[in-house]
Amino acid sequence: MLTIDFLRHGELEGGIKYRGCMDDALTIQGRESMDKVWCAVADKVTQIISSPLRRCAVPAKDWAKQAGLVCQMDRRLQELAYGDWEGLTPADIKREYPRLFVAWRKDPTHLTPPHGESMHDFSRRVFSFMDELLSTHSDEHVLLVTHSGTMRLMLAYILGAPIKSTRHLMMPYACWSRAQVEDGHAHLVFHHRLVG
Repeated sequence: MLTIDFLRHGELEGGIKYRGCMDDALTIQGRESMDKVWCAVADKVTQIISSPLRRCAVPAKDWAKQAGLVCQMDRRLQELAYGDWEGLTPADIKREYPRLFVAWRKDPTHLTPPHGESMHDFSRRVFSFMDELLSTHSDEHVLLVTHSGTMRLMLAYILGAPIKSTRHLMMPYACWSRAQVEDGHAHLVFHHRLVG
């Protein structure tokens, strides 16, 4: 059986913004919240795969070194490229792009941020990663260190659910979810598990 832990990065310096390709650093609290999840899975994980952006890659590499594991960087795990929305707060975007932003928050399936990556292209790269992961890994426990948008798509993949449905998932910083795959059947074990 393949077990997959999904972990969103923690809180970032500079507050809540649409970052996408921006490479901002974690706050101290953001790193600590990720470390708590790592402590809960460290003795089980056999491989770590991370987005190459430092908010994911720095802790992922540290954990892999501690545990003597392979840490693979995969660009397909990067966040959606938000184009003109990069670096803007939700309030900024709502003010400058009111109709598009409201529609985006409801259902981003066929929408694209101005000069950004289309949801079609984003989902294609994330789903190609998941196809590859499920076809090449078995009887392992893999930790994926990634981003909110990427994680939403991966959970949609696991659930066989439309992208629109992921807008109903809470996705706080350091959100931790788990799926298991056996005999070609994928199941969501939990979503947004809290660690003390």
